[in-house]
Amino acid sequence: MTDILDDLAWRGLIAQSTDLDALRASMAKESITVYSGFDPTAPSLHIGHFVPLLTLRRLQLAGHRPIGLVGGATGLIGDPSGRNTERSLNSTEVVEDWVERLRGQVGRFLDFDAQPNAALMVSNLDWTGELTAIDFLRDIGKHFPVNRMLAREAVSARLAGDGLSYTEFSYQILQSYDYLELFRRYNCTLQIGGSDQWGNITAGADLVRRVEGGHVHALTLPLITKADGTKFGKTAGGALWLDPEMTSPYAFYQYFLNSDDRDVIHYLKVFTFRSREEIEEMEKAVAERPFAREAQRALAEELTELLHGKQELDAVVAASKALFGQGALEELPAATLAAALAEVPKAVVPALGAPLVDLLADSGLVESKSAARRAVKEGGAYLNNIKITDESYAPTADDLLAGRFLVLRRGKKSIGGVEVG
Repeated sequence: MTDILDDLAWRGLIAQSTDLDALRASMAKESITVYSGFDPTAPSLHIGHFVPLLTLRRLQLAGHRPIGLVGGATGLIGDPSGRNTERSLNSTEVVEDWVERLRGQVGRFLDFDAQPNAALMVSNLDWTGELTAIDFLRDIGKHFPVNRMLAREAVSARLAGDGLSYTEFSYQILQSYDYLELFRRYNCTLQIGGSDQWGNITAGADLVRRVEGGHVHALTLPLITKADGTKFGKTAGGALWLDPEMTSPYAFYQYFLNSDDRDVIHYLKVFTFRSREEIEEMEKAVAERPFAREAQRALAEELTELLHGKQELDAVVAASKALFGQGALEELPAATLAAALAEVPKAVVPALGAPLVDLLADSGLVESKSAARRAVKEGGAYLNNIKITDESYAPTADDLLAGRFLVLRRGKKSIGGVEVG
């Protein structure tokens, strides 16, 4: 069996580690407990959180016990890492709601019944909420040299700009206290997180050493980037969220289906559980048959099923094919059709009546009505996958899909839509 750390390294999932050899020896000796934390700064996790989530799952499959920590306490404070300005504080009620949402998302990727390494789910409010200010300052704060905290990049950058409140300055202490409590309660000896969390994670490891004399480990995962320089996980509509109400399964699928050839193999390593041999075969396919986009389809299908389930995957694959004339549009669920058309040029009209050429132009699928007429005349205009050759044709209620949609297509690949109402 491949050593789990070797596998993580091959997948490009190790950015920094306090002592990789010592961690390897500890993991070879016995099953260890590992945690990663997720703060409720939004009602959903986003695709960047997928990296530590799936890494926890990999470690559990390798025989170690994962803990998913949701920041019921730290979510009330806010991490200054990666921010140029003070974070707006959310109400206790909002944070509590978001904590429960995140619990459900994190829990989907861990096995709570596996023996002997069943996963755990915790909130740091369970122990932080019991602390008094005096206890916090006396028992925890005294172990944090201010000069070292000021030297942190996230802190020094803010101090050089608009400044930093004590609230956010104290975040590192709270996160470090999480590691100490998890060490005490569950003998947790490894914390993982994004590379932007290196300072927070190592501070926690240092606190465990100072207070309990325990030797624990820190390991960070690289932040995912794109070869073209644009930010990974960003779409026209914003972040790529794990909540299907915030990012539809169709949009999620399409994001990965459209992966650049330069990125797709890296994504397969980071986000899928395919073996080295399988991914190396995909790499050959990308080099030899890039037009087939086999790797992109494999990536999009595996991730969509992992996050949303087989039924949603089948629906989005059917929609993707049907939009391009390879399936029955009328068989698509209304929600899936709506999600698909949200990703293409679309016109919203109060009622039917306009001719197809007007709708083609209004949707933005073609640049003008004259271009629309030309597309119809040349046989390149489609309504619900049916070729339209009559320039005067106006869609009727009989053409509507799910009672309110029309699918427009120009040629083989350009898709648009119309929503009535």
